[in-house]
Amino acid sequence: MSSTFTGGREGSLEAPTRHPLDWKNPAFYDEAALDKELERVFDICHGCRRCFSLCNSFPTLFDAIDASSTGELDGVDKKAYGEVVDHCYLCDMCYMTKCPYVPPHPWNLDFPHLMLRAKAVKAKKGEVRTRDRILSATDAVGSLAGIPVVAEVVNAVNASALGRKLLDATLGVAVDAPIPQYHSNSARKQLAGHEAQLEVRASEETRGKVALFTTCYGNRNEPDLNLDLVAVFEHNGIPVKIVAQEKCCGMPKLELGDLETVERHKETNIPALKQAIDEGYDIVAPIPSCVLMFKQELPLMFPQDADVQAVKARIYDPFEYLMLRHKAGLLRTDFTSELGKVSYHVPCHLRVQNIGLKTRDVLNLVPNTSIDVIERCSGHNGTYAVKKEFRPASVKIGKPVMNRVQNANPDHYTSDCPMAGHQIETGLKDAKQPEHPLKLLRNSYGI
Repeated sequence: MSSTFTGGREGSLEAPTRHPLDWKNPAFYDEAALDKELERVFDICHGCRRCFSLCNSFPTLFDAIDASSTGELDGVDKKAYGEVVDHCYLCDMCYMTKCPYVPPHPWNLDFPHLMLRAKAVKAKKGEVRTRDRILSATDAVGSLAGIPVVAEVVNAVNASALGRKLLDATLGVAVDAPIPQYHSNSARKQLAGHEAQLEVRASEETRGKVALFTTCYGNRNEPDLNLDLVAVFEHNGIPVKIVAQEKCCGMPKLELGDLETVERHKETNIPALKQAIDEGYDIVAPIPSCVLMFKQELPLMFPQDADVQAVKARIYDPFEYLMLRHKAGLLRTDFTSELGKVSYHVPCHLRVQNIGLKTRDVLNLVPNTSIDVIERCSGHNGTYAVKKEFRPASVKIGKPVMNRVQNANPDHYTSDCPMAGHQIETGLKDAKQPEHPLKLLRNSYGI
C-alpha cells in the first residue's frame, strides 16, 4: 500500500459498533478532510480486498488502482473516487459482514457512512441530478401518480414500449428495469379508521397491538403488502391500526446524501410514531429498508433525540414480531395449506438488522415446507437498478440470486423486499411472479 498504518491487528473479535453520524458539524462537509479520509480508507481497502464480491464500488476502486501507472492508490485519478461513491447504495453489508477493520478496531473503518458523507457533500453543493431528485421523491411521485385515472394512465404508459423509451430519454430509467405500478386505492385509504376489536394479549417482549407504518411503496405501489400484514396479524389476535400520519421514511433521500430532507421527514414521522408508542402500541412496517431507517440510520443521525431512540426500541420487522409472539406461545399454527419448496431471498437491509432469519423461521412452521435461503444481494438496491447507467451492474450483482431461483424451480420464490422480488423476476426465463412472505403466510392460513 502507498500509506503505512500502525497499531491494531488484522481483524476484530469484538462486535462492530457504530459511531453517530456527525452531519451537523461543518467539518463533515470539509472537502479537503473528506478527500484525506477517502484516501486513507481506499488504501486500506486496496490492501485487503475482502469486499470484492459485494457491490460494484469495490471492483470500481480496485480496477482503477490496478490500471494506474503505479498500481497503487496514489496513481488513481480522483475522478474515480466519485465513481466509487456513486456505486455505493448503502446496503451496509461490507460493514456488517466483511470488513475486519470496523470499530472498535483502531483503523475505525465505516465505508458506508464515508460514502454517505461524500454523497452529502455532493448534495450540499447542489450536484444531484434532477432525475435522482424525482426518483427519490417517493411521496410526491406516489401522490401524483396515485390520483384516480392518472394511475391507470401512468401504469399503461409505463407498461408500453414507447413509454419505457420515453422514461429512458427523459429520466435515464433503463428500459428493462422493473418499475412499480401505482394504485389510487392506497393502503392508507383502505385502512383508514381500521382497528379490530380484539383482546390485547401482551407478552414479555411485545405489547400485543401494533401501529402500522405503511411505507411509500406499501401504500401506493403494493397496498396488498399492508392488507396481508393486517390479515395475518389480526388472525393471530394482534389488533392493527395505521399510524396517524406518515411521510417517506427518508431512505431514498439518505441514499442521495440529502440529509436535510431526511430531517424534514423525520419531523413528521417521529412524533406520530412516538404518539402510538405512548398509547401502548408497537410499530411494524412491511419494507426492511424503512424499518432499518428507524432502527439504525435515524438513531445515528439524531443520537440525542429521545423520541427517535424510543421509536428505535419499539419498531419491528413483521416476521421478527411474529416470532416473538410464537416464542410466547401466541402464534397460531393451524395452517390449512402447505407451501412446498420456497426460494427465499433475504434482503440486505433485513440482514443488517441482526435479527436472524425470522421470515424463514415463521414459514418453516407451515407443514411440508422447505425453505432455500439465499443470502446474496439482488442488485436492486433502492433506485440503483432502474438507472440506465447502473442497470448492467445491478443485473450482474443479482445474477447469482436469479440463477439460484431459476435452477431451484421452486413452488414459490419470495423476498421481504418486494422490489428485490421483481428484480429477481427480470432474470428468470419464465413469467412466474414473486410472492411476498406475508402473502404466502396469509394463503397458508387460508384467510
